[in-house]
Amino acid sequence: MTDLDQIDRKIVAELMRDATLPVARIADKAGLSQTPCWKRIQKLEATGVLTARVALADPDKLGFGLTVFVGIEAPDHSAEWREAFARATGSIPEIMEVYRMAGEMDYLLRVAVADMAAYDRLYKRLTDAVPIKNVTSHFAMERMK
Repeated sequence: MTDLDQIDRKIVAELMRDATLPVARIADKAGLSQTPCWKRIQKLEATGVLTARVALADPDKLGFGLTVFVGIEAPDHSAEWREAFARATGSIPEIMEVYRMAGEMDYLLRVAVADMAAYDRLYKRLTDAVPIKNVTSHFAMERMK
C-alpha cells in the first residue's frame, strides 16, 4: 500500500471528479504549483494509485439502459473453472465489472444491456460457456449515486 499525504489525496479526489482538469487547476486546488503537482500525478500513476483516466458515458444514451447485478454461485472452485469463467466473462463486453465475493455468492457481475431480451441473450451465452450452479439476477430500477 502506498502512503498518501493530504496533497496526494486532494489530487486523486480532483482527478476522480474530472480527469480532464488541467494540471494548473488541480495544482491550485491541492495548494501546489504546476511542476510539483505534475510530478505527484506522474508518481501516482507510476505507483498504480491512479490506474486509468476515463470518460464516463450515460448508458441510456448509448442504448444500454438496463443494469443488472448478477450473483453467480460456482459449481466448484477449481483453477480450471475459474479460468474458464474469467475467459467467458472477459469475452462478453456487456459485463462491465466482475467481483469475486465472500459470502453466499461467489461472484457478482454488473451488466449493462439494452433490454430484457438482450439480458436473456447474455444469460444464455454465459451459461452455455461455463457450468454455473446458480444465477441470481437483480434488475436496477434507478441509479441514485
